Amino acid sequence: MKILGLDSSGIVASVAIVEDDALIAEYTVNYKKTHSQTLLPMLDEIAKMTELDLESVDAIAVAAGPGSFTGLRIGSATAKGLGLALNLPLVEVPTLEGLAFNLWGTDKLVCPIMDARRNQVYTGIYEFCKEEIPEKESSEHQLVMHSIKEQCAIAVDELVEELNRLGREVIFLGDGVPVYREQILQKLTVPCSFAPAANNRQRAASVASLGAVYYAHGRTVTAAEHEPEYLRKSQAEREREEQEKAAKEAQA
Repeated sequence: MKILGLDSSGIVASVAIVEDDALIAEYTVNYKKTHSQTLLPMLDEIAKMTELDLESVDAIAVAAGPGSFTGLRIGSATAKGLGLALNLPLVEVPTLEGLAFNLWGTDKLVCPIMDARRNQVYTGIYEFCKEEIPEKESSEHQLVMHSIKEQCAIAVDELVEELNRLGREVIFLGDGVPVYREQILQKLTVPCSFAPAANNRQRAASVASLGAVYYAHGRTVTAAEHEPEYLRKSQAEREREEQEKAAKEAQA
């Protein structure tokens, strides 16, 4: 099984190829360039380096949101275009699940946070649980990622309260960490740590790896069906609505 992974949901742009249990190539850039400038050239580069025939790909896994509105649109448009051109299914990987998968195997709670502005974050709470492999008599187990809290937009203080109620050690990662780290540490009562640079941002390798799991379970859509999941309206839309509301109130 060969999966192409794409993630442009934040500042990071990342492209990866995963085949079965092997990461064939990954190209990740965390720099202030627009993803429209980087995503396709990055894909072209790893295709050249690995002599990849895109027609040999089984599916395209894309970080489906939430995240940067512009980044999500670029990633979705790229995935849809490739899917339509190559007649490939798409696997929609929720952005926070892809981030959490960076810490596969930990026995701690995993809490990815992305800055959603206005003292809010996009977040979810995840854990990895052992499950027996059906029809195997050995002691081998498989780890499965479970969602304790599905991805959502939430106030930072509300998230901290929920983590305190769960009462378990937690690892944070994501671009919301440098923004809200001190606020979290002031109010969190459970042990915590913060993921290191190697895996604290979006990685297409994780999107592709988790995408392979979802693909095996039939969780695919057609390129035409795919739409990014924003979770809430963009800042521009919210500001326009506030202006229109203020104008109506002034006229009343």
